[in-house]
Amino acid sequence: MSAAQLSYQIHGLAVLLSLILFVTRGIWMLQESPMLKARWVKISPHIIDTVLLVSALIASYLMFWRYGVNPNYVTVMMVGLLVYIAIGLVALRLGKTKAIRASAFVLAVLVFLYLSAVGIMKTPTPFLMPAAVASGVAQ
Repeated sequence: MSAAQLSYQIHGLAVLLSLILFVTRGIWMLQESPMLKARWVKISPHIIDTVLLVSALIASYLMFWRYGVNPNYVTVMMVGLLVYIAIGLVALRLGKTKAIRASAFVLAVLVFLYLSAVGIMKTPTPFLMPAAVASGVAQ
């Protein structure tokens, strides 16, 4: 397995862990669960999000940047990851009211789903059909 493949695999695992833990913490936040105060719940998101960001940077370098290529979707995903983390902070820590935190939680999940679609389809506009497909013209 090459270093690029390994960093890509690690990134994929970090993506899943980030989503699972974020959704779990969001549910606990909405339920006002005391589990949110557990030490591992406070520490693990920082570790997972750091691994997520670092593995994305390493994979991007190994697969694209060292060859002088920067696909648009990679830039969208990097910026989107920072947006996801920022909105997640509002949802789970910085939101002043439960309504603000709940709204930020939903928005963060939507950003996460958008970024997942960008990564899978390798385009910054995964929900827009190409003109040829939309008009029924075969390519």
